[in-house]
This record gives sequence, structure tokens and C-alpha cells, in this order.
Amino acid sequence: MTAVPERRAVIRPDTPTPLRDRALGAAAALFGLATLAASSGVLFGPASARALAGDIVPFVVWFNFLAGFAYLAAAAGLWRARRWGHRLALAIALATLGAGAAFAWVALAGAPVEPRTGAALGFRFAGWAGIAALSAPGRRP
Repeated sequence: MTAVPERRAVIRPDTPTPLRDRALGAAAALFGLATLAASSGVLFGPASARALAGDIVPFVVWFNFLAGFAYLAAAAGLWRARRWGHRLALAIALATLGAGAAFAWVALAGAPVEPRTGAALGFRFAGWAGIAALSAPGRRP
């Protein structure tokens, strides 16, 4: 007779940490809700909201509005520690970088732009790059 090997609990480096994943998901959800509120106010709100926004670049406002829904989807995936949540966070960071480059092109071409937009795109990129880095499967404790 052969002996059955003893089974031991194995701690894998990619085991999700629920608190960390939920914190990332919650941060992404708040980011998404704030983005939707701000961009929809400019797109669909009263003229006074648009006036407060300054010299907007319409494609950036539409990008932010649509990205807000992607933020919420990523939040759900991150909350549940799904790989696709990390991949979506990475895609959002890269898409935001692309929108920032397009915004810079418009600004350098001499079009009137709101300087806050460039700063906001930089903040969004940094936020999503950070979320993507922290949610990477190899980065989990």
C-alpha cells in the first residue's frame, strides 16, 4: 500500500486580499460616480453649468462621460478581484492617456481650452495607472 501524501494549505502569491480589492473597487466606483456627475452636468445640465466649465473640448467631455460607465464596470470587477477588472483598469488608463494626448494636440494647435482639463486628465491617468498597478495579479500579497 502506498501512503497518501498529506495535504497542506498552500498560500499562493496571487491570492486576492478582499480588503485591498474592495478598497480599489470602492475608489474606482467613487471615481466613476464623480466623473459621471461632472461630465453629465456639462453635457446635459443648464447653460450655467456649461459656462462654469469654461472653454471645454467637447470630445474630452464625451470621453469622460462614457469612461464613467467603464469606471463603474471596472469597480465591479476590482471589488470581486476579477482579472478582467485589472485589465479594464489598465485599458482605462491607456485610453485616458490617449485622450490626454489628443487634448494636448488641440491645445497646441491654438484652440481655446480650459487648463483644468489637462490637469484633470493627468489626474485621471495617474489614478487609473495606480489602480491598475495595485490590482495586478502579481502585486497582490
